[in-house]
Amino acid sequence: MSEAARVELTILGHALTVRSEAPADYLRSLAAFLEERVASLRTGGVRDADTALILAALDIADELFRARDDVSRREGDVSARLGALVSLLEEHVAPKNS
Repeated sequence: MSEAARVELTILGHALTVRSEAPADYLRSLAAFLEERVASLRTGGVRDADTALILAALDIADELFRARDDVSRREGDVSARLGALVSLLEEHVAPKNS
């Protein structure tokens, strides 16, 4: 595991120091992503930067929750398919009598 390092970020003109084990470039890409989302909302008519930031955070959280639900649903589908395959194999494979 790598050691936590301090990374200086600027988001919407606010300087922020983040301590993280994640690479600095990755953290900067997250900040850029957030700023892009805020800029998109501001272009769409949201005038207040704080409101745009909150709306962007809610939108990103919504995406995260939907992605988690999709993963859970897919994992459930895979488990169900594997269970069905195991049942089919058990039906067609005779137990060995020693």
